[in-house]
Amino acid sequence: MKKVHPDATDALAGLLRDGMTVMCGGFGLCGIPDALIEAVRASGVKGLTVVSNNAGIDGVGLGKLLETRQVARMISSYVGENREFARQFLAGELEIEFNPQGTLAERIRAGGAGVPAFFTKTGVGTKVAEGKEVREFDGEQYVMERSLFADLAIVHAHTGDTEGNLRYRKTARNFNPMMATAARVTVAEVENLVAPGTIDADDIHTPGIFIKRIVHVPAGEKRIEQRTVRKRAEAAPAGAGGGPV
Repeated sequence: MKKVHPDATDALAGLLRDGMTVMCGGFGLCGIPDALIEAVRASGVKGLTVVSNNAGIDGVGLGKLLETRQVARMISSYVGENREFARQFLAGELEIEFNPQGTLAERIRAGGAGVPAFFTKTGVGTKVAEGKEVREFDGEQYVMERSLFADLAIVHAHTGDTEGNLRYRKTARNFNPMMATAARVTVAEVENLVAPGTIDADDIHTPGIFIKRIVHVPAGEKRIEQRTVRKRAEAAPAGAGGGPV
């Protein structure tokens, strides 16, 4: 089966519909499938439920879909960097299901593994556990969490071959590998598209069996969500400490 498509719009052709659930890889702005997000935006689909660690920032990443009001519900663990997200949520325009980050990751992993639910200590006795089954194991309380499985997953990889085998680079690996397994259809954008056999078998993070479509998107701008630098030490006045003037 031919998996490589000429552009992101073509790679998503026939897959998008109103009200669907979409998993979107990335953490902050690291490893996000930016070209595929832009193609979702251009399609005009609405009422989306989006599963993502966060919602990007204003005007970048999933922030683009918030601006166009295409997202009805977010399943996330952190959204603190997006003012439009906060505005829509506080105005009652956007539904959100918050998850502890480890719980979100395991819900996705479990979905990809075919596990319908699991028990975790995280959230017991808090709002996270409200309305959920709590059970005792070995004298400890655990809350039951349902797994997540999407209609579509969009992921970003550093290198992929034409058979769909993917390798992620450093922290851009984040949520991408688990999301690639947890959807009916997964579409990957790759910075470097190579021939089969080029990626060493031990370096393959996502086997090609999980990937249905691929689009080659050469590396673009690498954005930094929050630039943090060390404050420059104040220079000593000339001649201080006996040094040369």
